[in-house]
Amino acid sequence: MSKPKVFEKPLGVKDYLPEAVTKLRNIEYRVLACMERWGYNQILTPTLEYYDTVGVASSTEDKKLFKLLDRKGQTLVLRSELTAPIARVASSLLKERAFPLRLSYHSNVFRAIEEEAGRDSEFYQTGVELIGDASSEADAEVVALAVASLQAAGVGTFKIALGHVGFLNGLFQETLEGRSDAQLSLKEHLLARDYVGYREAIKSLALTPEVERELIGVLRLRGGDEICEQARMVSQHPIAQDAIRHLCEVWDVLKAYGVSEHVVIDLTMIGDFSYYTGMTFEGYAADLGFPVCSGGRYDNLLSQFGRPAPATGFALKTNRILEVNGGEAVATPKRVLIAYDAEHREEALQLAKAKRGSEETAVVITQLVSEPGAWSSARLAKEDGTYEVRGIAYQEVIALLAQ
Repeated sequence: MSKPKVFEKPLGVKDYLPEAVTKLRNIEYRVLACMERWGYNQILTPTLEYYDTVGVASSTEDKKLFKLLDRKGQTLVLRSELTAPIARVASSLLKERAFPLRLSYHSNVFRAIEEEAGRDSEFYQTGVELIGDASSEADAEVVALAVASLQAAGVGTFKIALGHVGFLNGLFQETLEGRSDAQLSLKEHLLARDYVGYREAIKSLALTPEVERELIGVLRLRGGDEICEQARMVSQHPIAQDAIRHLCEVWDVLKAYGVSEHVVIDLTMIGDFSYYTGMTFEGYAADLGFPVCSGGRYDNLLSQFGRPAPATGFALKTNRILEVNGGEAVATPKRVLIAYDAEHREEALQLAKAKRGSEETAVVITQLVSEPGAWSSARLAKEDGTYEVRGIAYQEVIALLAQ
């Protein structure tokens, strides 16, 4: 195996230059401020967790976890998502806090990937968890907050696809009873959005024409609240009926929030079917193939940490949002340059201190000029009233130099 070159980085990671970091932080701050206004308090968890606890409980496939050993030989993982670590905290450090808990976060996460274009091994998530409330009101709250967070992040055009794992579970149990392998295969096709493969898998199962039409007809169950009534006619299985009832209640609450225009019901939406237990959703921005947010209900997770409780939440893919609105201009603070010679050093540095403490000036740079005679040629006055010094623009330049 060849040795990496000095400038190479591991697969799936990237450097963010100052301009991109400014935009990324701007997205982060606006979204966290939005979440705080909804009553969610920010939490920080470690980058490293034990594999046997958080790693196993995570929604991430085992092969996608970064694993390492500590000095005692115990297996650790780099956090691959934030929900399982927050469940651990809610069941331990916050075990005396009454439900519901409203927690928010922003952190980098790590997932091992194959060589796929557009996939990152390290990326950023900003999200919330609402723990201890099993109601449709709670599910609607996190969806409405996801809408508000995407708007706060500057995503102009987006849709959130809303589904429920119970609908497909009930439908498949009704039509494919005892055929667990077939059910799993169909779910995997839907999870991958492989609708051609889904149809082909159905045709290979030797089903009656009526059942085959029923299963393929699921692909048309996408739209507004009219889908609720259509779905009730598809499956009479109690699990499917309960799922549709709950999803329609969520839709009614979303209409009350005034955000239903951003949401579509999509009953092929299943999320990670081994992890989510109820409502699940994904948000898609225009002109971007990857989801910019995802979430749902996961009522079984906290029991793995000894404090059983229903929970729901979502995460924004912050760096993907940067791809969507990376061209958005970010307000930059006034930049001031104070140039000085050795004789005026103290005066210049005290002036810089005073300006940095004032509200209207955020960025003050000081520069020692060793050759005052060459200073005038280094400073270029521009037509817009700013100055350019060594390729950097300043709104104000103060020269404290000996005459």
